Amino acid sequence: MTVYYCLLGLTAGILNGFFGAGGGLITVPLLRRTGLEAKKCHATSIAVILSLCVLSGLAYFKAGNLDLLSAVSYLPGGMAGAVLGAVLLKKIDNSILRRIFGLVLVFSAVRIFLP
Repeated sequence: MTVYYCLLGLTAGILNGFFGAGGGLITVPLLRRTGLEAKKCHATSIAVILSLCVLSGLAYFKAGNLDLLSAVSYLPGGMAGAVLGAVLLKKIDNSILRRIFGLVLVFSAVRIFLP
């Protein structure tokens, strides 16, 4: 399983570097394959993606590709949404959570393919 987790981390890191926090889109389904309960997959994915986002953000900053002023304007709403999402995750049924996650995946795919 160690090789599997290393490959999972590598894939999530690459996606995170390309798309921001997009690594979570692959981390959650692959964590589900390990038998982890759905809510724990989402929470574990957040923990994985957090460190990947910090590293990607530092790389973008070092390359001069990060607009800190723009990023700061999103923080208050993003932080409130993160807390709300964590609270709601505890209360939501796993079947509804899977459907919402599936809709996010479909929405993301449509946005990629449409101009």
